[in-house]
Amino acid sequence: MNGNTEDITIISNGVKIEGKVTSTGSIRVDGTLQGDLNAKGNVTVGEQGKIKGEITANLVTIGGNVVGTVNAREKLVLEGKCVLKGDIITKVLVIEAGAKFDGKSSMGDSKEISSPILSTNLKNENKPG
Repeated sequence: MNGNTEDITIISNGVKIEGKVTSTGSIRVDGTLQGDLNAKGNVTVGEQGKIKGEITANLVTIGGNVVGTVNAREKLVLEGKCVLKGDIITKVLVIEAGAKFDGKSSMGDSKEISSPILSTNLKNENKPG
């Protein structure tokens, strides 16, 4: 196993951080973060956790309150008590019953999927008759 993924930084309940946070491991936020969070590992926002800023990580699990864009390279899990206001970019999205999400979601590379359909439609429009 890679040692970096086992390193977990915990921002405890009652701790408030303002500014950008970067980690080569994983981060759990039970406190308050005002600023962007970038982790090479995973990010977990506990039920008491609050983040106002952009989150980027492999796997993101949100149980608390997040305002900002979430970029989960592999998977995003919105737990039952979470509130997310912002756009999401991920490959796999899991939304549990009770979760609140207000924003746009983008999954995979939709541009490659729509391009062949668009070019086919344009060819058909150019045919006489």
